[in-house]
Amino acid sequence: MSHQHNSSIGAETKVDVPSPDSKMDIPIPAVPVLGPEHVKAPKKMSPAMDILMAVLGEFFGTFIFLWTAFVIAQVSNHDYLSAIDSKETDYAITNTVNISKVLVIAIGFGFSVAMAITIFGPISGGNLNPAVTLTLAMAGALNPLKAACMFVSQIIAGMAAAGAASAMTPGKILFANSLGLGVSKGRGLMLEAFGTALLCTTVLFTAVENPHLPINLNAISIGLSLFLGHLVCVATTGAGLNPARSFGPCVADRSFTVYQWIYWVGPFIGSVISFGLWKIFKLLEGNDDEEKDASKNV
Repeated sequence: MSHQHNSSIGAETKVDVPSPDSKMDIPIPAVPVLGPEHVKAPKKMSPAMDILMAVLGEFFGTFIFLWTAFVIAQVSNHDYLSAIDSKETDYAITNTVNISKVLVIAIGFGFSVAMAITIFGPISGGNLNPAVTLTLAMAGALNPLKAACMFVSQIIAGMAAAGAASAMTPGKILFANSLGLGVSKGRGLMLEAFGTALLCTTVLFTAVENPHLPINLNAISIGLSLFLGHLVCVATTGAGLNPARSFGPCVADRSFTVYQWIYWVGPFIGSVISFGLWKIFKLLEGNDDEEKDASKNV
């Protein structure tokens, strides 16, 4: 007994002292995990409000896109004024290619449309172009009434952007579209059609076919397609590729070329081309699905 008593006295007594890193049993209020049942679904807008949002989004988006691009083009073309002052002929002015100028204008339009789509894409879809709106309407992505309202909004925004750019920069308007390098009306029409088809096809195969992609990725793809379209068309047609872009400067300058129709008909032909290409692939995809279903039933 004595031995047991002494050993118990002589043994080290361990005291559990919580370390700073140890977890204390402190009651913590439960925090609910937000699942689908906790997240409020977006409110459904009435058809009238939906159209109003689309109209406003397209107006401000098109305005910001075109105003930015117009000012960049105006600054890039400042040497045109010097050529006029030195009394060079129109042929000498319009039939020379300044590669750095073409590149700056192409970058300006490509980056501007990407920026505007990133901002206003979640609001109105970021069409910013009557030709794109026509393409999406033919593809069934827009109902006709909404598409028509967006179309008008884009045209008005183009006029407003051209007027604002003209008022904020000195000299005559230097960002209006015109044929150059001796390009005929027929060639200009085809260049505008194919340049617009490049843009609209990009829209269909990104925003429509892959709606799950983030809006900024779609914006980059569309911006790159417009950039390439401008590299192709700036020196030859001025790169309209958008009736709102072509019509606005003419109204602001109160001057219309006799071939202004090229910048309307060409882009709309491009819309039809891009829709036709997209439709072919959709039909082939549908036939492939039918063949797979038929093979399963055999």
